[in-house]
Amino acid sequence: MNPPAPTLLYIDDDPALARLVERGLKRHGLDVEHAADGESGVARLKRGGIDAVALDQHMPGLDGLETLERIYQLPHSPPVIFVTASQDSQIAITALKAGASDYLVKDTQGEFVSALYNAVIGAIETARMRRARDDAEAEVHASRDRYAALAAEREVLLREVNHRVGNSLQIIASLLHLQASTNGNEDVKAALSNAMGRVAAVAQVHRRLYTSHDLNTVMLNQYLEALLEDLRRSAEGNKMSRLTLKAEPIEIDPDRAVAIGIIVNELVMNAVKYAYPDGAGPIHVELHRNDDDIELAIADNGVGLQAKRDDPRSTGMGQRIVGAMANKLEAEVARDPSHDGTRMVLRFRGGGGEKPRVAAIA
Repeated sequence: MNPPAPTLLYIDDDPALARLVERGLKRHGLDVEHAADGESGVARLKRGGIDAVALDQHMPGLDGLETLERIYQLPHSPPVIFVTASQDSQIAITALKAGASDYLVKDTQGEFVSALYNAVIGAIETARMRRARDDAEAEVHASRDRYAALAAEREVLLREVNHRVGNSLQIIASLLHLQASTNGNEDVKAALSNAMGRVAAVAQVHRRLYTSHDLNTVMLNQYLEALLEDLRRSAEGNKMSRLTLKAEPIEIDPDRAVAIGIIVNELVMNAVKYAYPDGAGPIHVELHRNDDDIELAIADNGVGLQAKRDDPRSTGMGQRIVGAMANKLEAEVARDPSHDGTRMVLRFRGGGGEKPRVAAIA
């Protein structure tokens, strides 16, 4: 089915010329309606169904420029081609500045009709393209607004989820701490304390996420400081008075932060249990960036790893957990043989992904 022919409203007080224009444009396939003055032309436009307007300047009542102003006050006004017998270029300039799509000089013989047809078709196509562009821009803005609203809602939900998870994990850690403090069996108490530290390491990440402006990254130095403070307040806190942290500001994703926190918890607790059999001693945690790698070290000045291997309390669980978390990070944990006591070094890529080049320090 062919689309309907475009309709032109020709506003001119010369009825003979209007008939001439109507006959000429109908031969080109346009429908033409005539209005004898500006008032009736505006009234006809209000009823709709007009695709373009051809407008004379010199008319009784409203002149062309005044009519043009009234037309563009209407919603969804069609394009207007200014058509006048005047040779005054100032009128043309004023009409174009006022929003007219084109300007033609008419003649009484109707020789301008072909030019008017081309101007009408061009104005209709330009208006169609402008509407399509405006509709596309409106859809882009609407999509952007919908995306922003969904992103804001998602952020609120993620904060709420992290808050609830963090609270739940904190409750579990508190229950483990309570159970450990009331249990008379030292082995059970140690196992419960270890479990409490592991839970607290995960809870700290969620606490960092729901109190941060960024839900995608965790400041690793701040996270480790909070984690070590939790360890100082734990059941073994009296042995951690000299637990220190030296860390550069480094951002990391939450999943890897959890793995790092669990590793730090395990290695610090190992140092607390085995490094100083006669009491407490210094334990140092260091974090810094080395080119594209991140290096994490936990060190003590105690009796060394052999004492742990000979200790009947050692089950190897901590070592297996550290190995599993290191695999998650695509990293390796190795002992620094040049250090008196024990210094364990973890090195992994700052951006994740590719397995790091780890020096053989074991």
